[in-house]
Amino acid sequence: MSESMTANTDRTASDYPTIRKIKIGDLKDVLAKGLADFNAMPTHLVFFCLIYPIVTIVFARTYGGYDLLQYAFPLLAGYTLIGPLVAVGMYELSRRRELGLDCSRMKAFHVLQRHSIRPISILGLFLMVIYLAWLFTAETIYVKNFGTVGPESITVFASDLFTTPYGLALITVGTGAGFVFATIVFTVSVISFPMILDRDVGVVTAVLTSIRAVLANPIPMFAWGVIVAYIMFIAALPFFIGLAIALPVLGHATWHLYRNVVEF
Repeated sequence: MSESMTANTDRTASDYPTIRKIKIGDLKDVLAKGLADFNAMPTHLVFFCLIYPIVTIVFARTYGGYDLLQYAFPLLAGYTLIGPLVAVGMYELSRRRELGLDCSRMKAFHVLQRHSIRPISILGLFLMVIYLAWLFTAETIYVKNFGTVGPESITVFASDLFTTPYGLALITVGTGAGFVFATIVFTVSVISFPMILDRDVGVVTAVLTSIRAVLANPIPMFAWGVIVAYIMFIAALPFFIGLAIALPVLGHATWHLYRNVVEF
């Protein structure tokens, strides 16, 4: 049986799926399955994750013009907003492994040949717009508190952040704004990207399903968002090296989260 026939046999159902209720304890199983996929396909995952820090550095240098100390955190933290797009390759590999299909390295790019390329491109563009909006917001918050002149050094900047009213305002308002952006992206993308790969559905259907899933499971989904943020933060500390493991594991785990939450 061909790959397309297999996918069609296992993936035909209504565009309006049932949303299952899950518990926080189910997230442990989701992570375990994500790790199992990583162990089964390590070379593919490392290949994708090495791109993540490289693109981040290039984007940061381009945007900041080499003087980006005050924008370093917004750039790097905000880049996680397009994480769901970066993880599309991992979703595809998990999908193929689940169906017993070929999981060789190049099959991760199979998404470019499937029905999903157009809706994925639209959602990806949306995430990029959100990312740019976050950068603009972060810059506005900084300028409002510190003006247009950059910090003299890391030491001075750190001192200003934690010992002055302007610095504390920057941290408070910036964290609040970042939380809003992250919540929006998480709500519309946590289920939509995997669903588009799994089913021949449009962007609106996938996004609405993602929103329904989050609203139906607010506590587990919030916990998942916290888990993702914590793992990504810890993984990024040693010069982003940990992302080579964290990103693929979380990408695969998100696929399994989708499969646990959405029932066709």
